[in-house]
Amino acid sequence: MLKNDVLAALKRAERSVSGAELSKTLGVSRAAVWKAVESLRKEGYEIEAQSAVGYRLTAEPDRLDPAELRRDSGVVGREVLCLDTVDSTNDEVKRRAMAGAAPGLVVTAEAQTAGKGRRGRGFQSLAGKGLYLSVFLKPDAPLEQLSQLTAWSAVAVCRAIESVCSVKPQIKWPNDVLAEGKKLCGILTEMGMEAETGALGYVVVGMGTNVSQTREDFGPELEGIATSLKILGAEVTRRALALALIAQLERLNADFPHGREAYLAEYERRCITLGREVKLIRPDGEEQVTAQGLTEDFRLVVCRGDGSVKTVSSGEVSVRGVLGYQ
Repeated sequence: MLKNDVLAALKRAERSVSGAELSKTLGVSRAAVWKAVESLRKEGYEIEAQSAVGYRLTAEPDRLDPAELRRDSGVVGREVLCLDTVDSTNDEVKRRAMAGAAPGLVVTAEAQTAGKGRRGRGFQSLAGKGLYLSVFLKPDAPLEQLSQLTAWSAVAVCRAIESVCSVKPQIKWPNDVLAEGKKLCGILTEMGMEAETGALGYVVVGMGTNVSQTREDFGPELEGIATSLKILGAEVTRRALALALIAQLERLNADFPHGREAYLAEYERRCITLGREVKLIRPDGEEQVTAQGLTEDFRLVVCRGDGSVKTVSSGEVSVRGVLGYQ
């Protein structure tokens, strides 16, 4: 597409490039170059034009480009798909995994029309404001260990955020990344089995991280429980965060499941649920307990009102009542 060729030429140039030069290099008319420039401007690219001097790219929109995110080494990110709009990046990865895509596929979207969290809850996915990213994994590990991937992914998200800014994320068991007591990122892990053999078909880990939302973007319903890197004072591009997250997911993929001790230790250090009174929310009611610790497989150990100790998994209950996040 000519628009992409013009953009690439402007990115390569160390000075202003005239329309005549672009026309000659790309083998098109100057009018076609002008139309391509106007199209890029409508997408948010700031292109300065000076008579008798030429065009110069001065600023780019924070859009995700598969060519910039793709990795040549490792597994995660060898194939990257950046969509404008999708129902859910998790659902898109599942569709492509079932159609034969290779493990390591990464899908991002500018916006989701049906973003989702645990237990069928919706996930706000404002266009261009967050990093909505899902990855296809197929670990060589026993099925009973795969439930740990959500916790491992929370550690990966925290590491990625810290690598690009000064924000120090924490984790609310089992799947939320928080900062200053408010939700910064939600994680949803889904798994599919092959019907004929019972073998693992895919694991999809989806992560929605709030990057440039303002308090007004969240509105009265979410402002008290959600935050973004921008609100926290971190000016981070989605491109930079995506690159950092893909690198951490590649590290996770290489470490899983044998690097469990390091991930468990970091998860415990970041987990704000531990040592607090919380509510276990079940379909049949609520129970006030104290979160004491984690098992080796990231299940939550709680002390009940009668002094008895119980271990719960994320599939059994929800935990509420941690700081300002209800």
